[in-house]
Amino acid sequence: MSVLLLIFFATLLVSLCSLIGIVFLSLNDKILNKILLVLVAFASGALLGGAFLHLLPESFVLGGEEVFIFILLGIILFFIIEKFLRWRHCHKGKCDFHAFTYLNLIGDGIHNWIDGMIIAASFLVSSDLGIVSTFAVVAHEIPQEIGDFGILIYGGFRKTKALFYNFISAITSILGAVFTYYLIHYTEHIVTLLLPFAAGGFIYIAATDLLPELHKREKVKDSAVQLIFLLLGIILMWLLKTFFE
Repeated sequence: MSVLLLIFFATLLVSLCSLIGIVFLSLNDKILNKILLVLVAFASGALLGGAFLHLLPESFVLGGEEVFIFILLGIILFFIIEKFLRWRHCHKGKCDFHAFTYLNLIGDGIHNWIDGMIIAASFLVSSDLGIVSTFAVVAHEIPQEIGDFGILIYGGFRKTKALFYNFISAITSILGAVFTYYLIHYTEHIVTLLLPFAAGGFIYIAATDLLPELHKREKVKDSAVQLIFLLLGIILMWLLKTFFE
């Protein structure tokens, strides 16, 4: 099998992880609503853990002081996008539109593009390294995709729509892989810039959109559960980092 086919099937497998939300389709809305904030808390932890434990350390290995600039650019650009989305949908009065759903899709699309680039670059070095990288990405994606599905549902998407949009965001990994395969000699610096940019976006989403949502439940029991799942998201990202290093 050619290297390009291996890369395609590897990134297709990663993209299919986004469909894990299917397990929630059979749940009725009442039960799903009860676990939504738990999923949001978990997603917050996964986003923060992904940014601080995966993307940023790798950024500092590849780049220098410009990493900080692109973190800031990521935060600022996501702020501008959210302002535009809110203005576009909310300028006529009360707004029930949750802009962070689209921000999360954008950020996840960038993240998945990078994952595709990493997988392609690994297979171009050796098949063994490509397979290891693929399983590392899959192990990272499954918990994050569960959280992403919860974010979209909490933001107002229907379950089938959330599943579809999550998959569309995920297939950018295939595009990133093909892009890298044909332009490997020109893409190394792009990865250096995209990693901190995506990290800045994830930090913005978690800190300004998701965590404030958790404060809307003030009961001690709810807060304790949220904290536990927030920490679980971070711990899982740390365990994945430790295991695959």
